[in-house]
Amino acid sequence: MTAIDLISSVLLIAGGVFFLAGTLGLLRFPDVYTRLHALTKGDNVGLGLVIAGLAVQVQSWFTVGKLLMIWVLVMLASASISHLIARRALLRGIKPWKR
Repeated sequence: MTAIDLISSVLLIAGGVFFLAGTLGLLRFPDVYTRLHALTKGDNVGLGLVIAGLAVQVQSWFTVGKLLMIWVLVMLASASISHLIARRALLRGIKPWKR
């Protein structure tokens, strides 16, 4: 196993851990707002780490650019969708969780 394989493996596993953390936040947090936050942040960081792990393995800069473009588009889409969901929940009268 080369150093590049090791770095790639660590990044991919770390990305999987963030995906798992986002999913656990979706299942465990008390309201829609905290669930959205956990899912959006966990998935965006997880995808960034997975893309970094894949980018280490590819041979061309063009492919790295395409991977980064995918990440940017997913971040924009997830931010927009989570904003729309949170706004709709607020308009429907769903109050944020308080201790």
